[in-house]
Amino acid sequence: MSKTYKEEDAIQVKKFKNYEEERLHCKQRLAGGFRILARRGFDMGVAGHITVRDPELTDHFWVNPFTMSFSQIKASDLILVNHEGRIVEGKKPINRAAFAIHSQIHAARPDAAAAAHTHSPYGKVWSTTGRLLDPITQDSCAFYKDHGIFNDYTGLVHGLDEGKRIAQALGDYKAVILQNHGLLTVGQTVEEAVWWYVFMEEACKTQVLAEQIGKPILIEESHAELTAKQIGFPLAGVGNFQPLYDQILKEEPDFLG
Repeated sequence: MSKTYKEEDAIQVKKFKNYEEERLHCKQRLAGGFRILARRGFDMGVAGHITVRDPELTDHFWVNPFTMSFSQIKASDLILVNHEGRIVEGKKPINRAAFAIHSQIHAARPDAAAAAHTHSPYGKVWSTTGRLLDPITQDSCAFYKDHGIFNDYTGLVHGLDEGKRIAQALGDYKAVILQNHGLLTVGQTVEEAVWWYVFMEEACKTQVLAEQIGKPILIEESHAELTAKQIGFPLAGVGNFQPLYDQILKEEPDFLG
């Protein structure tokens, strides 16, 4: 009898020989993630950051340098910072908000190796509603009962206390809507965190547009829950990231350096 085909079988999860190999993989995927978001116009000035926990130094994370365009970031440009805010590797400063938010998320969520936040257009628009996304399409079901809201906007995030409150609003979810601010997603890998960000921005766009033409019909709860399990699991994030990464790798391979 032939083996039953499963789509998950086509998604290869890389195994590493040592920390150095895994670190290089993470940094290259992180640099590729910045290029992917730049292609979609999700970068804006100095706003936005993606981080990944170092595989060996687990109280350290890699982040983009302050004032550097997402579209120009290479793996060698990334900055390693510890949870006390000390730059361990790299010569450029980092965004204060990036440290305040990501240090607390990585500390609160050992399972969240990566986190992504930018000021993307529809994420910003939807964040002004103070509402969760509704299950109005198959795609939006990826976030059904798996995202929260941080509804305490007080200005730029510079304090660790606010970073902690954002981490609390995130809880065990894959994403949180920062009211009057934007979106933030996490994942067990860079691939997952970046894909959930791209996917959530599209879900916000869909709901913003749908509500302009009428009242969207909600997917029945049991069906939304089933769909969430079918498309919202970690390996789905990894698999959906891959074609985006392959395109960047072909067209902008300098990010590897």
